[in-house]
Amino acid sequence: MGARRKARELALQMLFQYDMAGNEPDMIIATFEDLQKSKANTREFAVRIFRGTVSYLAEIDDIIQQQAENWRLSRMAVVDRNIIRMSVYEFLHESDTPKLVIIDEAIEIAKRFGTQKSSQFINGILDGILKRYNLAT
Repeated sequence: MGARRKARELALQMLFQYDMAGNEPDMIIATFEDLQKSKANTREFAVRIFRGTVSYLAEIDDIIQQQAENWRLSRMAVVDRNIIRMSVYEFLHESDTPKLVIIDEAIEIAKRFGTQKSSQFINGILDGILKRYNLAT
């Protein structure tokens, strides 16, 4: 597994904890043992994705809600919701990663952490966001 995939998985786990427990981001980062054991570049990218997603959460959730017309965020599976959130953060703020790579990574992470239907659901939402906000270019 590549360093960026590992970083995204770590970011997802931190977002999950933030979403479910509401712990402060600094505490999550400081106490997440797998993160602390990671290589520096993996840790940096994971923290950047996590902090960035949390920082822009209201904007990101609004974008997701506009696309997922029939799905309230609160009704989405926690894993799916957070994979989508961090992917939208990357769409908007990590311009060095191609958008289709972000979607592919989200799908692969969903296959590992989500349900059987997660990858299709996430793909549909993210693809729709790219088209709706003209981000594919």
